[in-house]
Amino acid sequence: MIPQPSHVFLRHVTLQTTFKGIEHPISTSDTPILQFRGIKYASVAARFRQSKLCTSYPPVVDSTRYGPICPQSSQRTVEEELIGLPEADLPRQCFPQDEFECLNLNITCPAHQNSESRLPVMVWIHGGGNGGCGSSWMYDGGSLVRRSMCIGKPIIMITINYRLGYFGFAASPSIAEDNRLAGDEGVGNYGLRDQRTALEWVHEFISEFGGDPENVTLFGSSTGAADIVHHLYSSANKRHPLFARAIIQSAIVNHNVPSVHAAGWQISRALSPFRASTVEQLRAIRSDTLADIPCPVRAVDDGVFFQNGWREAMFPPAEPDEVERIPQDRNLAALRFGVRKLKSRSPHPNSRVQQAHTSGLQPLIIGDCACDSDLWSSSTSDWAASGVVRRLRAICQSLNKATALLNAYDIAPHVTDQLSERVLELIEDARISWPTECVYQAAQRAGQPVWRYVFDQEGPARGVPHHTADLIYLFDNVPLPLSPTSSPLSFAADDLPSLPSSEASSMGIPMTLNDIGAIDEDRFDYCSRGLPFGGWARPIVDEWSYTRVRDAIQTRWIAFAWGERPWDNSRGKVFVFGPEGETGERSAGIFEGRRRRKLWETVLRPLGIELVQKVGTELSNGPGLGSR
Repeated sequence: MIPQPSHVFLRHVTLQTTFKGIEHPISTSDTPILQFRGIKYASVAARFRQSKLCTSYPPVVDSTRYGPICPQSSQRTVEEELIGLPEADLPRQCFPQDEFECLNLNITCPAHQNSESRLPVMVWIHGGGNGGCGSSWMYDGGSLVRRSMCIGKPIIMITINYRLGYFGFAASPSIAEDNRLAGDEGVGNYGLRDQRTALEWVHEFISEFGGDPENVTLFGSSTGAADIVHHLYSSANKRHPLFARAIIQSAIVNHNVPSVHAAGWQISRALSPFRASTVEQLRAIRSDTLADIPCPVRAVDDGVFFQNGWREAMFPPAEPDEVERIPQDRNLAALRFGVRKLKSRSPHPNSRVQQAHTSGLQPLIIGDCACDSDLWSSSTSDWAASGVVRRLRAICQSLNKATALLNAYDIAPHVTDQLSERVLELIEDARISWPTECVYQAAQRAGQPVWRYVFDQEGPARGVPHHTADLIYLFDNVPLPLSPTSSPLSFAADDLPSLPSSEASSMGIPMTLNDIGAIDEDRFDYCSRGLPFGGWARPIVDEWSYTRVRDAIQTRWIAFAWGERPWDNSRGKVFVFGPEGETGERSAGIFEGRRRRKLWETVLRPLGIELVQKVGTELSNGPGLGSR
């Protein structure tokens, strides 16, 4: 019989209620952890209306169970699919779905705290597009909170549920008029505004759980990370910021945010089978029916939500004159390197954080995973080289522009070998890696304190640094069988290159392995041309490498939440997680070998973010009939 968790009670004086929660399953006498689940933070009057902060509660609130989530199709989440484990090996959860009662949050916190504790608060924004929820077992805050207590920097972690799909992001001129008559500001972006309302609740009421409302770190991944970028550049954040800093992980940032009219056209087209021409007819569609239809819109530029000039501040403009100067020969392919082959390459050898500068933007950690485009590997697998060439020429409407992209990624009509990998490289750069770099550089230009990382550690079940692989290590909740090792390295001694003592020590390699000599950096090949020194043994994720990367990412995220510098970011330094358990600060030159930055500057920047992202989106959607 599964033991039932002990109940705990927290009296909230401000709200005049008592929250009934539980002791977290991993709570111990040394690290006592409490969890309060399904706390309603906002109410929704009707579909396509802005949420309102919840401030009234019954005398006792049952916070022992997770609350309803936004209606969505019943299938495995994107994160669970990408982990690579059989469904039988993953925890099973079944949440009620309710579009009007889905705005709730979950608080995981150290026990014995009060309003004087003022612990840093970390608020997680889940990704998953039109699916997923903050109550997922994958994002449970127990491990992260326990880690924070063990290192003497306790935090409170909060996950939230918000509206998704049409419920969270539908917009059109008719919906805008309906919202105006109801007294709502703007239109669409309901899910984003739900997140903002959750932050308002945290700001008003977290102190009696032991949290500091002035020290909130917003963090998220994928579409959730993109939402954080939108919050950074929102008008509300400029007027009244509700978080002190942010962490952006593999954000799918969309420059081409549609206008209200453009969003309305896309939604009308997607819902045309229902012949719903009025807002009342849209509201009459069953929620489960609406949840099963992919929503083509997320954020909408309604003239209210975003700051003026936010696109120009974040993304470099297209420079048509430079397009003519892009080399049009095959030498551009030399700028490519085998980022998608990280599993077979070798590891390379506290002052306080300032608050937001005059730019109004908060301090930031930002980075991506080496194989983020693995997210679209299924939809792109049917592309033929000739179809890719035709599609690029149609999108670019310019032979020079199309040729520049094709040459840069070594795609030609006759290419058959590794076509899928090359297409995924282009998609990855267009949709995640280069936009991440754009946000990073925009932060630097604005004088915003910013730290860059690259996550190249293999996902334990799949052996590649896929999209969401970082979440496995950060939350430490995935039930993975890890192979034990007696030493930190799992390859043959004959394959082991020389490592300088300082590098090897930082990697945890025994000193007896460091007496061979100094490393020659030029001999390390981060490209797709082959393995260094005759090849390393096939990397595996053993207990040592898993623990090392897990501890590194958890510790640095927690330190950042405490207002500390997570690592040295001077002179363009980046922090690397992986491959094969490697962690640490590395030079800007190492970053050049891990991402295609030279290609971004030489080819993508002159084309402009709007065109590049359109290419990435079209390719990631896969070929249509007759395009293969």
